[in-house]
Amino acid sequence: METPLYAIRDLTHVYRGQPVLSIDRLDLPRGGIIGVIGPNGSGKSTFLRLAGFVEKPTTGEVLFDGKPAGPFFPEVRNRVTLLPQEPFLMKRTVLNNVAYGLQIRNAKGLFAERVDKALSYVGLEGKVFARRPSYALSGGEAQRVALAARLILKPDVLLLDEPTANVDAVSAQLIQDAALKAQRDWGTTLIIASHDWQWLYEVSDTVLHLFKGRFFGTGRENILFGPWESTEHGNWGRTMADGQRLRVPQPPAADAAAVIEDIRVLNNDATGTLDSTECTLTGIITRLALEKASGDVRASILVSGLPLTVVLPQQQIREQGLYPGRRARLSYEWPRARWI
Repeated sequence: METPLYAIRDLTHVYRGQPVLSIDRLDLPRGGIIGVIGPNGSGKSTFLRLAGFVEKPTTGEVLFDGKPAGPFFPEVRNRVTLLPQEPFLMKRTVLNNVAYGLQIRNAKGLFAERVDKALSYVGLEGKVFARRPSYALSGGEAQRVALAARLILKPDVLLLDEPTANVDAVSAQLIQDAALKAQRDWGTTLIIASHDWQWLYEVSDTVLHLFKGRFFGTGRENILFGPWESTEHGNWGRTMADGQRLRVPQPPAADAAAVIEDIRVLNNDATGTLDSTECTLTGIITRLALEKASGDVRASILVSGLPLTVVLPQQQIREQGLYPGRRARLSYEWPRARWI
């Protein structure tokens, strides 16, 4: 059995006395693309810093290629690199910023040629940008230069924290393309945290869902938030703006978060009465995207302003004639909702 690239065991991480990340056991394979999704404050950036060996966990261990590793360990120093959400560029030229990683690693050879190639990966021409000072770059250009500074190292692992969050559309596309090219050309393992869930599902081999510092699923789940209220008949749920009602079992607290799985899209032409354990909703399909790993289609459906995700086989998409803009009837078994 192949040794996983990462083996994380009994990890906890604490900031200012508060636990922010807890992972009992997690193995990550080498050579693929791993997406990490979750709301703001869920622990994505913390996880990337620990996986990038920028920080050491409060307790537990992170094995890299079967060996214990941490900040400044020689086993990871030349193999793992992190592009943070707000990367820092030194007050130097683009050439010196991109070549800096080679210099501190005592690399040999012609840096200028390697810098030109790294810049070309992110759509920047060396002759134009190499001598430009970092302060003369736009936000999108600065992010691409920061990525080039990582790509020049040809890392085994490239961790990207919201790489396209604060850049223009052209830069975002070039950053995405450059990361995927590194994975194709060098076999670089990509670990990407992003709010662009659709893109992650289109390119990732594995997607991990992080919520309140814990991994709990693959992102196919829908998280519904309260406040929850009980009717006079003892039914728990929440009434939405258009009058539709979400049903849930009795919550542990009024503001608890419910995880809903296995939402179905019903045939609009179907007749008959559903079981009393079914909660039915109506919404508008806003987007369809193909999942790389499964070959299924992720449908984003807006229900009274609430975005829900449903994963469907391609055959159902064809048979029911589902497309963006069409109304869709949804159903889920509300007693099966679980609380996190």
